[in-house]
Amino acid sequence: MSLYSSVSFVFFTLIALLSLPLTIQQATETCSSTLPLNDLTFNSSLLQCVEAWTAQNYILRYARTVDNTWSFILSAPDSSVFIGIGFSTNGRMIGSSAVLGWLPPGGGGGQAKQYFLGGQSPGEVTPDQGDLVIVNGSLKIESVSSRLYMSFQLTAETPRQSILYAKGPAGFFPASPGFRLREHQSMTTTTINYNTGSQSVVKGSPHSKLRKTHGLMNMIGWGILIIIGAIVARHMKQWEPTWFYSHIAVQIIGFLLGLTGIIFGLILENRTNASNVSTHKALGITILVMGGLQVLALLARPDKESKYRKYWNWYHHNIGRALIILAICNIFYGIHLAKAGSSWNAGYGSAVGVLALAATGLEVRKLMNK
Repeated sequence: MSLYSSVSFVFFTLIALLSLPLTIQQATETCSSTLPLNDLTFNSSLLQCVEAWTAQNYILRYARTVDNTWSFILSAPDSSVFIGIGFSTNGRMIGSSAVLGWLPPGGGGGQAKQYFLGGQSPGEVTPDQGDLVIVNGSLKIESVSSRLYMSFQLTAETPRQSILYAKGPAGFFPASPGFRLREHQSMTTTTINYNTGSQSVVKGSPHSKLRKTHGLMNMIGWGILIIIGAIVARHMKQWEPTWFYSHIAVQIIGFLLGLTGIIFGLILENRTNASNVSTHKALGITILVMGGLQVLALLARPDKESKYRKYWNWYHHNIGRALIILAICNIFYGIHLAKAGSSWNAGYGSAVGVLALAATGLEVRKLMNK
């Protein structure tokens, strides 16, 4: 194996390692955390607390602070989205009334409004409508230590026990004059016992399974198996011809899983009308084309004695390395777009880190044994 190939392989491996993003630590909170709000108009020591939506770190604090007056504080990570809480008579979104709040980045005050959820299309979600009796002047939202805190008071003997929580699409904020919404990127429905604070989850976002399947398929296919296949081809050639058939098998499985993941991604984009995925989509299609060319290259593989074999090797190896780097970057970018959280970053980052370190160790051993 030439020195150029070894140096090139180490170079691309180091780029893959350096592409691991620094995990962005979103401000997390639990019910044992101190409430960092000082200008409340009611006694915060009365508040009960429930970890309302664990996957998104939504915390709900509430209390019956005055006869027939209930105070609520919903907190969530400030990730440039609107947050929402809805009260339903039957556990369904349609027909419920919700309180939504947002705080655009770059200055300016936050806004919070009541919405009537008359249907699933944006035109059927009406601002400043609904049957929640909100105490005048009680509805507000603010950001403290990278978390949003939306507070309001309701006049009711007992608020509805079916509660919906929603997280808006990244980077979108309702604006005047219409204050129309776009479809949330995720939601969940729960029931709560206001006396005990116990809660049960009814269901999650209708697209959450599709989103997770899209991510996992691409992560395993393009982001793990393709890397393993490259390592097999690079370092297992002493086991002829087992390495060759293993390489082909792993790469084809990775390609098929990645293809399935991209198809799920296109379906997800169509169902959610996502407007911020154009770059992610373009990178995914580029990776798919490069993967298809790699598969087709197998059919045009010259014999070892052919004078064209060295050009084929250069093309096959470097297109493969570029594909791996693009796939790793796009997977992390997809995690960022989905606001999937640090667990996805840490999980995939650990997998890529282990593979990159293993590849580097094998490359060093190869160089030392020459």
